[in-house]
Amino acid sequence: MDSIEKAIRNAFEKGDPENREFREKVYRAAFAALDRALKTNPAMTVEVAINRRKSLQATITEIESEFMPAAPAVSAGAAPAPEVSLNGNGAAKAPSVSIGSPATGVTPVVPDIMPDATLPGGPPVEITEKRSRAERRAADRAARRAERQRPFAAMFLAVTLLAMGGIGAWWAVQTDQFKSAEEIDTSVRNPPKTLESEDFSPDGGPARPGEADQARNWITVFTPTDPTDVSAPSGTSAEVAKDDTGSFLRIRSGNTGSAVSFDVGQGVLEQIAGKHAVFDIVARAEDGKETQMAVDCNFGELGDCGRKRYIVGYQRGEYLFEMDVPDKEPGAAGTIAINSDLAKEGKAVDIYEIRVSVTE
Repeated sequence: MDSIEKAIRNAFEKGDPENREFREKVYRAAFAALDRALKTNPAMTVEVAINRRKSLQATITEIESEFMPAAPAVSAGAAPAPEVSLNGNGAAKAPSVSIGSPATGVTPVVPDIMPDATLPGGPPVEITEKRSRAERRAADRAARRAERQRPFAAMFLAVTLLAMGGIGAWWAVQTDQFKSAEEIDTSVRNPPKTLESEDFSPDGGPARPGEADQARNWITVFTPTDPTDVSAPSGTSAEVAKDDTGSFLRIRSGNTGSAVSFDVGQGVLEQIAGKHAVFDIVARAEDGKETQMAVDCNFGELGDCGRKRYIVGYQRGEYLFEMDVPDKEPGAAGTIAINSDLAKEGKAVDIYEIRVSVTE
């Protein structure tokens, strides 16, 4: 179960998930938290924002299908499927999630966000479901009912806006938006940053994205005190350095786009075999040179983690990825390969530590 699904199901436990309005409130809070998170991160790329929204949409669709009975044939008097319109940023103009009535068995309608349509400065995109003539007639009857219920809808909107404002304020505090650079850059780990997923809670606000649990039992994969397990091919460089933030290995892929490899010992692979592993790369970019870092891994018989991409800024942060490791004998050591600059502009990344923790 991924973190988004887990967060939604945890939120369900705080109310009545069989209540359609309660589930809709949870989904709306999820979309609101995601949009605010994207807006407060100026380094977020369009590609990453699109993938996050798509992941949340897919998860909501899958969860909501559990509450919907099989859909019968649509009659002329049935309620119409809702329309969903999105603005240019991929945020919903109308409610982001529309849930069908349990009596009709209509599955949730979640917008599909196309990458090219959400580029900054692009025109608004309207995504609307096709409806039959009978459905349009039913829509007119629904509109007249909605007119009578408008006062209640206004009250619901006011409550929703207040809740979203509270979530946004909580999010800003938790992501250090009001702290100075000196307060953020301390010996305490900064909030981990990842492009994979986000947690949220409709009551307490969204959780910090990719937050590393400091109580985990971490297994060290690399530290700058032992750089002998690092391979830098031709055209790349890897040099140990130190400043007031501590020791680190500065790697530079250069104009070739080649990756620097870090050995993952066979003993480490034996400890994570057959378990759920969370890898943590503690890193930062050079001063004033934000870069896009790519991570690949090869664990031999235990498979690989797929390619991961991260936007790395100058502030020291934690970049996480996770995988379910097959229950096999590794037979040999593995590697984690890091490309410091996908744009091939020669930008460097400082690696403070690479570590891994496991759960059964």
